[in-house]
Amino acid sequence: MTDLRDGRYTLVRRLGEGSQGETWEAIDRGAARGRTGTLTDQWRRYVERAGEKPAKPSAGERVVAIKAFRLGKAKAWKDVELAEREARTLASLDHEKLPHYVEHFEEDGTLYLVMEKIEGESLASLRKAGRTLGPGDVRRLLEDAADALGYLHARAPAIVHRDIKPGNVIRRSDGSFAIVDFGAVRDRLKPEGGSTVVGTFGYMAPEQFQGRASPKSDVYGLGATALSMLTGCEPEELPHEGLAIVVAKSVPPHTPAGLVAALEAMLEPDPDRRASSVAEALALFDEEKPRKKKRARPSRKNRERRRREAKLERLAKKSAASERPGPPREPLPLFPRIVARLGLFVALTAVWMFVGVLVPLVLTVLSLLFGEPLRAAARRAIASAKRAGAAIGRTSARVSGRTAPPPRLRIRTDLDRARAVTEEQAQRIAIDEAESHGEDADEWLEEKIATETRRWEEEERKRARMRDHARPPPKGKHWGR
Repeated sequence: MTDLRDGRYTLVRRLGEGSQGETWEAIDRGAARGRTGTLTDQWRRYVERAGEKPAKPSAGERVVAIKAFRLGKAKAWKDVELAEREARTLASLDHEKLPHYVEHFEEDGTLYLVMEKIEGESLASLRKAGRTLGPGDVRRLLEDAADALGYLHARAPAIVHRDIKPGNVIRRSDGSFAIVDFGAVRDRLKPEGGSTVVGTFGYMAPEQFQGRASPKSDVYGLGATALSMLTGCEPEELPHEGLAIVVAKSVPPHTPAGLVAALEAMLEPDPDRRASSVAEALALFDEEKPRKKKRARPSRKNRERRRREAKLERLAKKSAASERPGPPREPLPLFPRIVARLGLFVALTAVWMFVGVLVPLVLTVLSLLFGEPLRAAARRAIASAKRAGAAIGRTSARVSGRTAPPPRLRIRTDLDRARAVTEEQAQRIAIDEAESHGEDADEWLEEKIATETRRWEEEERKRARMRDHARPPPKGKHWGR
């Protein structure tokens, strides 16, 4: 056992551990005991405590939770800023369904945040044990979370949790729920540009992938948490249509229609169409006969939109998977490593000399005679050289035993296309979109061109039929004869 703050806190057992810190259960004695006696006496007391059973609080003492953030292991200053922001945020809160702040301090290069320990079991522990929640418990979860999130979002400025998930929701012994872990909080007054992407994949709202978190992002996270506890599955394992989770096909049989409607309102991918608060979604829960959506055959525009959303979802999952660190690799022996890296250097030089420089130069010169198609081919050749160079760089890192940086994916949105006000800008977006398909770019472009050609021919046939129908009858002939 370890004492902190001159003996005021005694760490009892570790509750969790991350890459930069730990969470401990501790005993708070309310005041520092001081360090008395000689160094030999202090060592004897330490040895005696080490052989004892875990301490229990006595009269005048209480159990607290202490988060320890090791400043020396912070990968960036942003991590230190998030830890300090969590302490400041928790100090400003006072709500029964949120942990109460005690104090925070720095000792021996570690930042400690002391807070009330909410007794109970996290929903993640319940899931790990194979347990789920029934519709009644899910309603209680939504009601308690609506109370807590309503309090956070009503602050000035609004406080956004940004990481609502089963691991951050505690179920008390009386059946009530509380929200913990404010390590990802954000004030809405902070500028949105350059905001850090914080959250857990599967429980993050789509807008959080672009760093644009809002109170509606917490509504989405709570909806995903409730659906996960109701079904026993992770959100990404459930049926989807584009970016939207199909709640009706995911929930168990005999789930109340009002609960289905509430979860659908909370899990709407578009934040403009999503329920603005949990309380608004709960109003659908109380409706005896929630409105049924009219089942109609989706239009061609909607089908194309769903295909685009499905493609964005695949790219988002691929991006999240690529950011997970892989197992460490053993470097090759010295001589094979030198030979391999020399070969990779020769390959990189050849790729850039021919594919990245010579071929684009020839195509650019010929484009003076044959026009834009050759200039587009030159741009594609340069892009291919960049991709090949990146692949060679990743291979070189693996040969040396280093972890290769994950490839970055740029996901084009409908807003980017709306901003393309000229034909040249629209063509540039189409080329970028094709390049994001990597080795399948040419096949994708051919399919795109064929689709656009068929659409243009169909429109031409429609216009021809309209012209024939509108043409007046020849002179001397009358209708009906």
